[in-house]
Amino acid sequence: MKKDNKNSYTDSYTDSDTSSAITASFNQAVKAPLSELAQQSQHVFVTGAGGFLGKAICRLLRLENINVTGFARGHYPELSQMGVTMVQGDITDYARLREAMQSCDLVFHVAAKAGVWGSKDDYFKPNVQGAENIIRACQELAITRLVYTSTPSVTFAGIDEAGIDESQPYADNFLNYYAESKALAEQLVLAASHGSATDLLDDKQLKTVALRPHLIWGPNDPHLVPRVLERARAGKLKLVGKEDKLVDTIYVDNAAYAHILAALALAKPQANCIGKAYFISNDQPITMAAMLNNILNCVDLPPVTKRIPSSVAYAVGASFEWLYKLLNKKQEPIMTRFVAKQLSTSHYFDISAAKKDFGYKPLITIEEGMIQLKASLLAK
Repeated sequence: MKKDNKNSYTDSYTDSDTSSAITASFNQAVKAPLSELAQQSQHVFVTGAGGFLGKAICRLLRLENINVTGFARGHYPELSQMGVTMVQGDITDYARLREAMQSCDLVFHVAAKAGVWGSKDDYFKPNVQGAENIIRACQELAITRLVYTSTPSVTFAGIDEAGIDESQPYADNFLNYYAESKALAEQLVLAASHGSATDLLDDKQLKTVALRPHLIWGPNDPHLVPRVLERARAGKLKLVGKEDKLVDTIYVDNAAYAHILAALALAKPQANCIGKAYFISNDQPITMAAMLNNILNCVDLPPVTKRIPSSVAYAVGASFEWLYKLLNKKQEPIMTRFVAKQLSTSHYFDISAAKKDFGYKPLITIEEGMIQLKASLLAK
């Protein structure tokens, strides 16, 4: 497929026929690994099934008619129509969770409290206690494979992350409770499979892996895309910092595909990925300005050009945090210190380990993903 360059795409490929062709090509590419997974797993459990990534994982599993139970707090009729058995519940309710996990042999633990604003309990209960509950249920029910959705935020300390790999340590000081809670949860999940060499050869031993997707986006994204469009239409969208820094993103179907591959790898004797965390991305670092402008171009909005110094954004974020705490406001501020740091620093990763240990490579490029995103936005 013809591309302009790394950071943009050509409008001549945004018609519905091309969008359908991209979907068909992706579905064909994932057929073999899904077929292999269907031979390994009789019943898959997905937490956070109603979320953006959770739905994408469920969709892939159902492409091969794999039996799926989805666990979520809300009602999602679209998943039931997909053939997913939905169970409504809270990840902190152990009895409910364990009951829902009966007869499952593989778990994708995607559920989490995301965001940058809230109390410590708001994040630690679903993210840390939730992970503890999943691990305990897996062990009690003799479920042997657990794929955990983590985040690159576990290593972010407010400075540039330019091409880092998994040797990067966890942050010394976390900038919000989300990152801190996810780091603790990731460590719990990985530690659950750090037994002896003999244990890891035991068919009944829990084997875990953690994936760190960065900035997931795509059609029906409920987070990044609607926020960008809303702020752009209100004239409030701005770039932070004088310099355009590179960031990694990941198209939602690529993120779901990586989870499938990681699950397959866990089933292999002496798998390299057991008890490890992996960065995953589209492997196409892009400036934040280019990413935002690609999204805006999907609905023919003008590119973002306004900028705010990073120091000013940080000060504004600190002021908002102080005011929101003073007023006990629950909604997320338009700017926080964490967001200011995120938007003014580099975030791109060396994903060589994911390529080597479980054969991950992105199947849909940013350019192709933008075609899919534009088609979905125009269809609304």
